Amino acid sequence: MRPDNYIAFFTVCGFFVGLMFVVVKVEEPVEFVIYTLLITFFFYIVIHIVVMNYIDTKRIGLKIFNKEHHEEVNDYLLTELAVRERRLETLIRHLDQKLKRSGKKHESNKEKAA
Repeated sequence: MRPDNYIAFFTVCGFFVGLMFVVVKVEEPVEFVIYTLLITFFFYIVIHIVVMNYIDTKRIGLKIFNKEHHEEVNDYLLTELAVRERRLETLIRHLDQKLKRSGKKHESNKEKAA
């Protein structure tokens, strides 16, 4: 089971334990709400401490997120991006050269026409 499931389960258990305690002991409505919330919060804190100490989240995290695999994919994508960037730079350079050449011819044609 995932740690989130333990937390949710014991929080709900704390809520119902708080309700049982309040129904047996308390008569005022404000105390009813306050004691229920305090007991639920106590269970919530205790289960977080238990999960923090007894569940290995690093091992679970490796199953969900494989860091090495993602690093390999990112490295591949970065090299591909660098290759494409170089290709675009050469294409832009060639286009600039062609435009400069065609621009000079066009200007000389304008001068001849005038």
